Amino acid sequence: MGGVEAGVLGDGGPLVGRDGDLRLVRERLGIGAGGGALLLVGQAGVGKSAVLDAVATAALADGARVFRASGVEFEADCGYSGLNQILFPHLSALEQLDAALRDALRVVLGFDSGPPPGQLLVSNAVLRLLQTVAGGQPLLLVVDDLHWVDPASTAVLGFVARRVTGLGVGFVAAARSGELGPREAAAFPTYELPPLDDESAARLLADRFPGLGRGVRRRLLAEAGGNPLALLELPPAVPAAASADCPVVPALSRRLETLFGARIARLPAASRQLLLLAALEGTGDLAVLQAAARRAEGSYGLDALGPVERDRLVDIEEGLQRLRFRHPLIRSAVVTHALSGERRAAHAALAQALADRPERGAWHLGEATLEPDEEVAALLEHAAGLTLRRGDAAGAMRTLIRAADLSPEGPNRRRRLAEAAYLGAESTGELTSARQLLDDARQAGPEGEDSLHSATASALLVLNGDVPGGGGDVGGGGDVGAAHRLLTTAIESAAGAHRYRADDKALVDALHVLAVICFFGAHPDLWRSYDRALERLTPEPPAILTVLGRTFADPARTGAAAHGQLDALTAALGEEADPVLITRVGTGALYLDRLGEVREAAWQVVRAGREGGPARRHLSSLIHLCLEDYLTGRWDEALHLAGEALRACEEHGYRAFAWYFLFIRSIVLGARGHTEESLATAGHVIDWAARHGAPCAAHYAHHAAAVAALGSGDFALAYRHADAVSPAGTLASHVPHALWVAAHLVEAGVRCDRREEAAAHVRAMREAGLGAVSSRHAMLLEASAALCSDDDREALRLFALALDTPGGDRWRFDHARVRLAYGERLRRVRSTTEARDHLGAALAMFEDLGARPWVERARNELQATGLSRPGPDASNTRGLSAQKLEIARLAASGLTNKQIADRLFISHRTVGAHLYQIYEKLGITSRTMLRDALGPVPEPPQRAG
Repeated sequence: MGGVEAGVLGDGGPLVGRDGDLRLVRERLGIGAGGGALLLVGQAGVGKSAVLDAVATAALADGARVFRASGVEFEADCGYSGLNQILFPHLSALEQLDAALRDALRVVLGFDSGPPPGQLLVSNAVLRLLQTVAGGQPLLLVVDDLHWVDPASTAVLGFVARRVTGLGVGFVAAARSGELGPREAAAFPTYELPPLDDESAARLLADRFPGLGRGVRRRLLAEAGGNPLALLELPPAVPAAASADCPVVPALSRRLETLFGARIARLPAASRQLLLLAALEGTGDLAVLQAAARRAEGSYGLDALGPVERDRLVDIEEGLQRLRFRHPLIRSAVVTHALSGERRAAHAALAQALADRPERGAWHLGEATLEPDEEVAALLEHAAGLTLRRGDAAGAMRTLIRAADLSPEGPNRRRRLAEAAYLGAESTGELTSARQLLDDARQAGPEGEDSLHSATASALLVLNGDVPGGGGDVGGGGDVGAAHRLLTTAIESAAGAHRYRADDKALVDALHVLAVICFFGAHPDLWRSYDRALERLTPEPPAILTVLGRTFADPARTGAAAHGQLDALTAALGEEADPVLITRVGTGALYLDRLGEVREAAWQVVRAGREGGPARRHLSSLIHLCLEDYLTGRWDEALHLAGEALRACEEHGYRAFAWYFLFIRSIVLGARGHTEESLATAGHVIDWAARHGAPCAAHYAHHAAAVAALGSGDFALAYRHADAVSPAGTLASHVPHALWVAAHLVEAGVRCDRREEAAAHVRAMREAGLGAVSSRHAMLLEASAALCSDDDREALRLFALALDTPGGDRWRFDHARVRLAYGERLRRVRSTTEARDHLGAALAMFEDLGARPWVERARNELQATGLSRPGPDASNTRGLSAQKLEIARLAASGLTNKQIADRLFISHRTVGAHLYQIYEKLGITSRTMLRDALGPVPEPPQRAG
């Protein structure tokens, strides 16, 4: 029987008709010339594996190191099994890595226990390990059947593929067309391997089977359609009397698999059994296969591989002590043609051989078990826990489902299904699966110890409109009140079971979700159940739960008291890879304006989410980045991230969280003068919030609408929106967003003849001690008091005090508005020169933000001080330093302050200060006047690279 290397003339010979394809692949991979990555896709048998072999052989001949792995259909649910297969032969190199990278890999590969490392840390560790093993020499990573590699490993490989260029590492993988999901396929640059052209197909067939009749040859060529494997494997099976009209390839992949099955059936029994063990084991580890063969029926050794090798079904890589199937269809044929009892026996032998590797051993034991078996189910549940601790929530969910399948009817089955549902709803984004799992759990028996996981999953589904009875509409989220009742009932019932323990993970997880629900509801009655639970936790509640109770519930009154605990939590994030803790600490930092301290950690979670990490954590960190971007003036990035998040909300079904990102859109658009669009978006969120009992979402939308109205000069409308969050003169209890609209209410009140109400609100702000919450609130408190003061001297003192707030300039939009208000007051008391200083600085900041309504206000105020627009006399530039002249020309060309700063290697604040001085020198009020003042301005040069 002919060999299976699709398109090979003979052993070691060249591939027929693949010169161009091989040349393209080698060029893309850049082996020895910087590195690169490529994914080959194509139909079964088109020659993907043969091309991988040829590329690997050529790389070895050129002195490169080659790592090989292959996806295994039967291990696709075993988390990080693909990564284990790739890296297992090179574990000794782990000791050369930094401790954090080494420990992360040891945990995910199952050799150590510890906190789950983030996917970004694991991905960086793999990339660094590849560089370390390469030792400065070219290295090629080859992965066949990528569509059967487990999702956790695929995400890491996608990360590696995007970063190998320039590192001297080549990465080439192969997958069947249409088998990879859109997210996975997008991670790799792709080349579709075409069938052989007619001439090459005819030559291959003639060289291998010169005795075929002309009619049969013509029919084979037509039916094979250029598929090399079909051309090599089908002719021997064609009856000698076949005519040109005899159909020989009714279904190509199935026909080829059948042919391989016939070859396998002729092997000795021990060889077939050993081949089945190899197909199910997946990695090809000869030591594992030998151990399993000794435990299998008949107790045979590796010498049974002789007939398999002679029939050219497998290769043995002696240096790595591995077996490799010569084509993926051979592995499929081995399993497909085995009897179910034979497969279970092979799984049982592998489970015994892998007893020292609990996850893989338990998985094989589960596949070997036909009837419900509590002992096996418990082993799988334990394996799921190990998988979860390695950071693979999706893999843990799948393993728990298998454990539930093997559980006898009763509380254990229900508990395992409920925990799987919780993971689906809380982490992975599998909301549809979570709902079905909850239904299955309820049918498995009455509520028991699983009630917290079940209730937490149900609450999240209700919140997102995926469980009936929430009161939500088809397109939106669920009922906050229903979710709260469901979860508090379960938490309070835990008291009767004596389960108010701080080390009870299910209870702590439930309380975190309860905090989110209470936040959505924004009412003190909702938070009372949370507070009661914290009081009962023994020996004491986790610090993050205490912080959330102070900063997320009623930060106006209790937030400042949490700074000390938050200090310790944020400090720990430098070494913390757990995305769950990162997002929870970010939530605690939100209303203390300390999101900047979790920014790098939040980006870590977002990057992991983009690589396929937990969807809910991805969204939570996007929320934190968007809010911090708005406050610090990174508005373009905020809009970009909000767009990403809205797509993720829709993709994963987390519709209840979309309003955060609609708020970002609305408030940035409003600040930039797109008033109608901003108000329409805010109105949509307000309507949604009313339908679903989520007043907090409405508070955010009212905030955005107030900013849009302030920008447009409709101060009465701005006042109504701010007052809807928290009435003038009070900071509403357990309405966190009352802090964020307080200064807006004061400004709107002063400007629409509601000065008395505005002054009452300032008194409420002082009584609450907002100055201790953050530097932003300290600055806005003094500025608000200044706006309300009828005494010019006192007002100017308060404005100066506001601008002297340490760190106040970090909040760029708020800082610019305080400068504008200060400049307006200075101009009215005829302190013209000082007024110009503040108005010019405010104008530069507004322009950089693109805040058009405030640009116009600042420009008008500057002109009112006597500054006028100059003519096009370029002699105005005399006296400007070379740096100031360069800044002026770059600004006139359209670059933002940040872009100018990056170009000149200075800070954007330095750019803003220089621009103000330039404006004053040239007698202008904005960068839009710079072109006239400077004369013709060339296009800015492009930075190299």
